[in-house]
Amino acid sequence: MARGLDHIVHAVHDLDAAAALYRRLGFTVGARNRHPWGTHNCIVQLPGFFVELLAVVEPENIPPPRPGAFSFGDFARGFLAHGQGLAMLVLESSDALSDREAFRRADIGDYELFRFEREGKRPDGAPVRVGFSLAFAHDPKAPDVGYFVCQQHHPENFWNPAFQQHANTVCAIEGVVLVAENPTDHHIFLSAFAGERELSATSTGVTVSTPRGSIQVMDPASFRIHYDLEPPDVSGGATLAALRFRVRNREIARATLRQAHIAAPERMSRIIVDPSVAMGATLVFEPV
Repeated sequence: MARGLDHIVHAVHDLDAAAALYRRLGFTVGARNRHPWGTHNCIVQLPGFFVELLAVVEPENIPPPRPGAFSFGDFARGFLAHGQGLAMLVLESSDALSDREAFRRADIGDYELFRFEREGKRPDGAPVRVGFSLAFAHDPKAPDVGYFVCQQHHPENFWNPAFQQHANTVCAIEGVVLVAENPTDHHIFLSAFAGERELSATSTGVTVSTPRGSIQVMDPASFRIHYDLEPPDVSGGATLAALRFRVRNREIARATLRQAHIAAPERMSRIIVDPSVAMGATLVFEPV
């Protein structure tokens, strides 16, 4: 079964600063949430997709890694030891247990299923319970990228149209971009992870079209051509480099960034915020 984009984890050192940055970018940012394994987050919602701003705040609460279990907090801590940026790519799941078995059969992951609940808040501040089951996968040629699927157990308490209205007119996720020395090296993994047999390969790289947004893997030269930015270092494996947002009104998006004094050059009709501004991530705003 094909799996659409669910969310991206943007790991940062200072969660309050990251939330302030996304507000300046024109996003509606949710309240701070606390995880019992040492991390805190803030959520930026779009229809069916969200950006999870994540920081390690209580490292003493991170459980030690153990065989067969993916330690969310430990992975985030290790990632942040080398810098900020897009750390984890997450796809949707209707049955995380079945997806775990599918990953095991495809030999892309044999981790324990991870389930947890936490308190969330409605726009009026009323508390609600939200719950998730996660099944993890691993691409050995992308060791610095976390991969998992997420099944929501109380989606009616999580998704809220009031949180999905953004001053910059962002209305949907267009896709995510990874950079790799040899994009085709990730073809088999991404096909199994996304549940999509058909991937397109071009001179630019490899693209997986999911039910919600695309996953592109570009080589460094193609990334430079598309975004007029120096590509990330891929000597240690593929890197999750960019988030592509769809905007209803490019002029409003441009004005929002200008009013916030955020430099955002344009290329190929795209507005681009580079990693030096966006805490290690490339953020791309594209017209509908």
